[in-house]
Amino acid sequence: MAYESQLKEGSQRWSPLQGVILTVLACAATTVLATPLLGYLDLANIVMLFLLTVLLVAVKLGRNQAVLASVLSVLLFDVFFVPPRFSLEVANIQYLVTFAVMLATGLLTAHLAAGLREKAQDAERRERRTEALYQVARQLAGALAVEQIDELARAFVTTQLNAHAALLLPDELRRDLLQTAGTPGVSIEIHLARMAYQTGETVRSEAVRSQGDASLYLPLNASMRTRGVLALRFDDPYFDINSETLSLLEAMASLIAVALERLHYETVAKSSEVKMLTERLRSSILSALSHDLRTPLTAMVGLADSLSLIKPPLPTVALDTAQALHEQAGRLAGLVGNLLDMARLNAGTVTLRKEWQPLEEVIGASIKLLGAALARHPVKVGLPPDLPLLEFDAVLIERVFCNLLENSAKFAPADTPIAISATRQGDWVAITVCDSGIGFPPGCTDALFDMFARAPQRSGTPGTGLGLAICKAIVEAHHGNIHAENRADIAGGCVTFRLPVGYPPIIEEEKP
Repeated sequence: MAYESQLKEGSQRWSPLQGVILTVLACAATTVLATPLLGYLDLANIVMLFLLTVLLVAVKLGRNQAVLASVLSVLLFDVFFVPPRFSLEVANIQYLVTFAVMLATGLLTAHLAAGLREKAQDAERRERRTEALYQVARQLAGALAVEQIDELARAFVTTQLNAHAALLLPDELRRDLLQTAGTPGVSIEIHLARMAYQTGETVRSEAVRSQGDASLYLPLNASMRTRGVLALRFDDPYFDINSETLSLLEAMASLIAVALERLHYETVAKSSEVKMLTERLRSSILSALSHDLRTPLTAMVGLADSLSLIKPPLPTVALDTAQALHEQAGRLAGLVGNLLDMARLNAGTVTLRKEWQPLEEVIGASIKLLGAALARHPVKVGLPPDLPLLEFDAVLIERVFCNLLENSAKFAPADTPIAISATRQGDWVAITVCDSGIGFPPGCTDALFDMFARAPQRSGTPGTGLGLAICKAIVEAHHGNIHAENRADIAGGCVTFRLPVGYPPIIEEEKP
């Protein structure tokens, strides 16, 4: 296998037949070199030469060739050096002990040398893997797209394991896994991939491996959630996925997960930055536009009022025109005021002037301020007697009540009541304004609090879509929240906003 040839260069340098031939030649060379020394060296020293040959064969050619060298060394030593020479006969039975010790020593030497060689190869292989993992980690840290991550993962798996990888990422709703477009030739068992994604555990299957499908699925577990699945298909059906290989793949999967999570948060950060800049630009434009329009609109309202005071009085038709002009100018002035208020709230330049005060006072002021707008809508106020004092800006909360009451009067049929109620909910006080109108469109209640948002069925009713947005900004500035819902018992809708109770001051009763 190509992968094994890369990791075990020393053992694959020679074929088995070449290893046998080299072993025989080494033992023969030792015999030739030791023969002239027979008259100068004892047989014990010649045995050391053969043992040295066994050691060299074990280091260079491996365990199997070393065992062969041990057996050949004993035979050659017996034939060429032990009397009677050139035969397998032994003149002294003590040489049998020499042969046994020589063979045992040779085999033990071969085993130890080959084991040391294999450990050195394993260390070298792990070093190469670590280096490759380090290099791919550096490349993943600079990846700018999912396609780059996919390409790096496939290249790493192919180079290190002679396998094929596929990157599976969840769809936008995170309900299913989708294979990246740049991953050809890998058949996926989607049920195993989903199991790995949902459980966050590695899934293996030898059954699908025999069919040629991806058999190993590693979840891409990041700090926040699982980002996808890395599927692997091995070309060699007998490739051993041992603990070392699995650890390498899990480390690779972790690096991919971190890279994917980094890309996700970079996208979120860029999107948030664009939204912030857009909102800032829009607020600046609205603020400048509304500020420049306020002065001429005020003059228009005053001039329209002055037309009714001209002496002698204008004709009836002209007075009606002046009244219509006054109403439209007033409506436009209200729109500009809303725009300016919304711009100030978004810019955070509004300073809250909070005071501890009862809620019924600001409700009464709001009802009185609307006046004619609520002429055909009786307002019913129901507040519990033990309602605590709340700390809020009276002018701004009055604006909230005015917008909510005006919306209710605008969209509710004439002569239908508008109800205001308040309840204590733990550390909050919930204030609700309900009407008997057409209610809110299903699924759009949250979007109605955005700027310039209007319900489709209400497009024929005059309005700017800023009333609820201003209410939300004011309530959130008071560290509260607001939401809308339809009434369950009868027709109509309700808007509820909550304000924190805090720690109101204790009011002592006056002594008689």
